[in-house]
This record gives sequence, C-alpha cells and structure tokens, in this order.
Amino acid sequence: MKHTIRQVFHSGKFVIGFSIFVTILLIVIIYPLIITDPPLAIIAQGTFFEPGIYVNVYDSMSAPKYILNLKGADARRIASKLKNDDRLAMKEWLVAVGIPEDEIDIENTALLLGLWENNYDPTQKIAGMTNAKRNYYIRLNTSLEGLLSTEGAIVAIKNAETGTLEETGSVVQSGYVNVNQVANVRFLPLGTDNFGRDVLTELVAATRVSLQIGFVAGIIATLIGLTLGLLAGYIGGLVDDIIMFITNLFTVIPSFVMLILISFSIGQERRGAVTVAVVIGFTSWVWTTRAVRSQVVSLRNRDHVNLSKLSGHSIIYIIVADILPYIASYVVMALILQISSGILAEAGLSILGLGPRTTEVPTLGLMMNWAMIYQAHILGKWWAYFPVLVTIALITFSMNLMNTGLDQVFNPALRE
Repeated sequence: MKHTIRQVFHSGKFVIGFSIFVTILLIVIIYPLIITDPPLAIIAQGTFFEPGIYVNVYDSMSAPKYILNLKGADARRIASKLKNDDRLAMKEWLVAVGIPEDEIDIENTALLLGLWENNYDPTQKIAGMTNAKRNYYIRLNTSLEGLLSTEGAIVAIKNAETGTLEETGSVVQSGYVNVNQVANVRFLPLGTDNFGRDVLTELVAATRVSLQIGFVAGIIATLIGLTLGLLAGYIGGLVDDIIMFITNLFTVIPSFVMLILISFSIGQERRGAVTVAVVIGFTSWVWTTRAVRSQVVSLRNRDHVNLSKLSGHSIIYIIVADILPYIASYVVMALILQISSGILAEAGLSILGLGPRTTEVPTLGLMMNWAMIYQAHILGKWWAYFPVLVTIALITFSMNLMNTGLDQVFNPALRE
C-alpha cells in the first residue's frame, strides 16, 4: 500500500491536480471561518457593484485629514467623471445644435465644458433623439456641475431650532484620509451580484455545495455501477443479460435528458441540493457498469479465482476478495470522473433553471443562472460569472489531471 501511494505521488500530473483540488478545499473550509457572513445576505442597495475597497463616506468625513499634493490628481478626478464616451456624446449634442465640428476639441476639457455650459438646454428637442438619450444628457449635465472648480466642499448640519444650515467644516480637494483610520471599510474583491450580494462569499459557499453535490452523486453512481458491473461480469448468464438489457435501455436515452425530465417532475420546492445529487447519481451509473463488467469478465477465469471457487468460497467472497482488489484503482478513477461529471451536471441543470431551489444555498450553476438572467454577460459585469467559470474549470481540470496521473501509474501500457 505504501509503495502504491509513493508511486501515485511520484506522478507529476496527479500531484498538480491534487494540489489544485486541495487548495480549493482549503479555501472552502477556511474562508467561512474568517468571513462569517451568510452567503446570500444582501449587503448592497443596487446591482453589480464593481470589485474594490468600499469606504463609508460618513465615517471618512470624521477621520483625520491629510493634505497631499499628488501630481495629476485633478486630471484623474476629471477623467473619472468625464469619460471619453461622455466627451463624444457632448460633441454629438453640440454639433446637433449648430456648433461647427472643427470648433469642438474633446481633449480640451475647459473648452468643451465652456461650450457645453453655454449651449446645453435640457428643454431643447433634437430630431431623432430618444427619451433615454435625453435623460442621459440630463444626468451627465448634473454630474458635470463644478467639475473644474478648485474650491472645497462645505460640511454643514441643520440647526434643529432655526432650521438653517450651520457650517461645521470643509473638505478641500487636496484632502485625503487613511483607509485604516476609517471605521467602516469593506473589501469586495469580486464586487456584488445582481442582488447586491458579496460575490466572493457567495462563490466560496457555492463551491462547497457543488462539491458536496458532486461527491454524493459520484459515490451513488459509482456504487451502482460497481455493484451491477461486478454481478454482471462474474455471474454472467441470465443475470448478465438482465443487467445489460437495463444498461442498454439507459444508454439509448441520453442521461442529461433523463435528468432534466426527472428534475422537472420533482418540482422546485422539493429540489434540494441532496435531492439533485441523488437524481444525478441515479442517472450517471451506466458507463461505470459497462466498464466494470468488461474488467470483471477478463478476471473471472484467472487461476486465483478458479482456485477460490475450488476452495468452496461464496460468490460474494470471491467478488470482494479476489476480483475487487484488482479493479480498485479503476474504481477510484471512475469515482473521480463521476464527481467531476456530477458538478458539471448540476451546473447544466441550474443554468436551465432546474437545479436546487434558490432560497436556501447557492451553487456554481445557480450563480451562472442568476448572471445569465440579469444579463451580466451583456452588461459587461464579468465578476458575476467569470470567477464561477474559472472555479468550475479548475475543479474539473484538477480531477481530470488526477485521473490521468492515476492512469499512468496503474496502466502498464502508459508507464514511461
């Protein structure tokens, strides 16, 4: 046994795949111990917040202020509020109201804002302009107010007795605060999803649930396939005919189609993660059965098996003691592939809206489903779906790499 394990871990492909898979498992186990927030908790009043560090505005006002004269700060401030698309849209408006195009320089911010301030009229109707475009220009005009101003902002509170505003301080444009001195700061490395939930926390929980589904589905499928394959391959005759007849029936009907029909018939309210895993397992055993049967057929007439028969051992003893150890490595490889297939099957079901119910736990497939429904791929909100794709790819890649490494160790034809 020790020699076998040593051989397995001498396989470079197995070690790489195993390392990736263990890293994912460690993240799934350790992250919830550090970040205890519920994975489906809504933390943002809005959808698809970009990844970054979010600082509480109110708390930052009371934090210590520091004057930093950073080169290019004004240009970056203007660029953040007046993007190139906005400059082109402003030029389009100015040309439409009669300003010669050669007089408009979108790179000259002062000139562009001057022309805009002198000519923009929200009540003016331009032929061919939609209401959506008109509202865009109104929002743009509001955001441009005071863009070139060098004065700071005044902080004031309302007097409860007189109802007037009283100045309590000011914020200069060169004033900065240290993030570590702000009371409430939240790091969202993957932003928020369409419901305003932390994508990273949700992704870790979804990975854990998808792995659980994969393991349960893989174990069920492997046990069914192993049991039927052993019985069909060793006993043969009528038992073999019956098992292979059932196997051929399941082979004719695509397993994913059967999975869709069964999941749909169960209903949304009764489709929990375990239920979906069991359904996947009961529809994925066919190829394991056929493969195990072919292995057993080649073993049942070996000398050690015939000797065990002459010794009067029972069928169960012969299968367990004399045949199963010879195909144990193949069973392990089949289990790895079944787990990987189970995770992919759940993702496919959830994308179609037939996965686990959405009110309890997230899965990788459900995250893809939510991103697709709310058009994250169209809106360019990559953080809502791309990390999910990477996670699924890493899990399946690591498992297939482990399977290839095991095959190189246990298959004499592939040994170097």
